[in-house]
Amino acid sequence: MLVTMKEILEDAREKKYGVGAFNTPNLEAVQAVITAAEEVGAPVILQHAEVHNDLISIEEIGPIMIDYAKRATVPVAVHLDHGASYEMCVKAIRQGFTSVMYDASSKDYETNLKETSEIVKIAHAADVTVEAELGHIFTSAIGNGEGSVADSVDDYENLDDIYTDPDSAKAFVAATGVDCLAIAFGTCHGVYVKEPVLDLDRITAIKKKVDIPFVMHGGSGVSEENYKIAIQNGICKINYFTYMSRAGGEAVRDYIQTLDAEQPAFFDQIAVLASEAMKKDVKRAIEIFKG
Repeated sequence: MLVTMKEILEDAREKKYGVGAFNTPNLEAVQAVITAAEEVGAPVILQHAEVHNDLISIEEIGPIMIDYAKRATVPVAVHLDHGASYEMCVKAIRQGFTSVMYDASSKDYETNLKETSEIVKIAHAADVTVEAELGHIFTSAIGNGEGSVADSVDDYENLDDIYTDPDSAKAFVAATGVDCLAIAFGTCHGVYVKEPVLDLDRITAIKKKVDIPFVMHGGSGVSEENYKIAIQNGICKINYFTYMSRAGGEAVRDYIQTLDAEQPAFFDQIAVLASEAMKKDVKRAIEIFKG
């Protein structure tokens, strides 16, 4: 059933479990995520990242995501991930998405606050949930799009300058009225090149001052123990895509390697293999998040 993300996250916050949010840039990914969630019996969030518009446009994949969400036997929110423009957020709302993320975290605090507030007014008028981001989340050199700039904890002298500040978060949420907040505490978009060192106490510090659900970006590759601590400390939504996508890719690679040079490879068979591998990985993640 299609629901708002706010509805899903408020229940998660009250009952202290995490909800997986998975990018689905093709039909096979949508099917994998929905099937996994239904088999576990857990709510889930389908996401279209603006950076994936080069793979498939929101006009093409959006209706598919919404249709699968409506027919699902578990609560499903359909979310725009890392919306970078007013136009894309409005497009998602008009498509029927039940949630949008407006990401102005790379801009200065005042600009982020001002632009996010404008998106909140538009989205809330349509009963659409809004996620924002405050602080800087690292980007891996592996698993991100061409042109992305990689960085890590080693590139900064003072992590307080880039991680989410509790007082700033309190003021930002009060001024903008956002429904959930992506916070920076050491996670990384893409593949972790070494085990992350997360400032899990920072989540607790922010929670003492901010009374909304928190979002973990860069959820792929975090240890099961750290997932559980983060969820207990206040994380409700966990963005997870890189390892799911890798699972599908590795399943295809392994299958191709079993074929003799003369044997043909058929795309329909490969697509099923990829979807099954992604479903297995998503199901494992959902079970961990659910607790």
